[in-house]
Amino acid sequence: MTAAIATEGLTKSYGSLKALDNVSLNIEPGELFGLIGPDGAGKSTLHRILATLLKPDAGIATVLGLDVVRDYHQLRDRIGYMPERFSLYQDMTVMENLRFFASLFGVNISDSYPLIAPVFRQLAKFPDRMAGKLSGGMKQKLALSCALIHRPEILLLDEPTTGVDAVSRSEFWDMLGSLREKGITIIVSTSYMDEATRCGRIAVIDKGRVLAAGTPDALTRHMRGRLYDAVASDMFGLLTCLRKMPEIIDCYTFGSTLHLNTTDRFDPAWTIGRLKAEGIADARIFPATPEIEDIFIQLTRDDEK
Repeated sequence: MTAAIATEGLTKSYGSLKALDNVSLNIEPGELFGLIGPDGAGKSTLHRILATLLKPDAGIATVLGLDVVRDYHQLRDRIGYMPERFSLYQDMTVMENLRFFASLFGVNISDSYPLIAPVFRQLAKFPDRMAGKLSGGMKQKLALSCALIHRPEILLLDEPTTGVDAVSRSEFWDMLGSLREKGITIIVSTSYMDEATRCGRIAVIDKGRVLAAGTPDALTRHMRGRLYDAVASDMFGLLTCLRKMPEIIDCYTFGSTLHLNTTDRFDPAWTIGRLKAEGIADARIFPATPEIEDIFIQLTRDDEK
């Protein structure tokens, strides 16, 4: 099967800053593919290159078999792109924005409505509201509707849920699942590690480099060492003590607990005894299941060595 999107050795710098460093990826038709990484990892630069808005310094990128530099005219009608920042006209109404983007691509809203209906349904209740007066979640739905108005084959979404409440984030990912079922290939970037589980495959990216790629389950299964949760009333003291112990490879805050990545020699009961001797009498340590954030931390630690 020919890849819907393929990059080989993709490199891009802004002065002395290397935003992308030899990025090679293959994304299959109909995939919901996630780019997972922190701000500044290179996700936006990759999106802009794939959207034909930016030229790479080196390497090759093809979308639907077409080169993003040489064939950009042919590609722009086949790609839907939603940038990180809300880019629609805030002093235009919901319907005015939708009509404007439909006119840019020479399409009729009625022809595209079956595709955008699940996204646009809530917006249709207030078609005359100014885009600037919408909530964060509604702005994202409007931006997605405009990105879909010409019925693209590829959808590029750059951090679409940043600054959106948890309910709207969940709704947005449900919509992406429905779009994928319609055969649209979707690349979505996010700095929210929990969103990785909604993707079929992901690439973990940091400092412009792809550190690993695969299904979320496959990546977490291959985490090295053993993983434990640790809690105590004095969490800072617990963190300080645990980081001194040679059997602990890494120790970091994870929600309301600490995560410990340990060697095979680690013994929770013996460690609790040592902590009591250090004045931390109520420590509890129990096995934890690795998540994407854990593998991301391990990969970035390895990359820094």
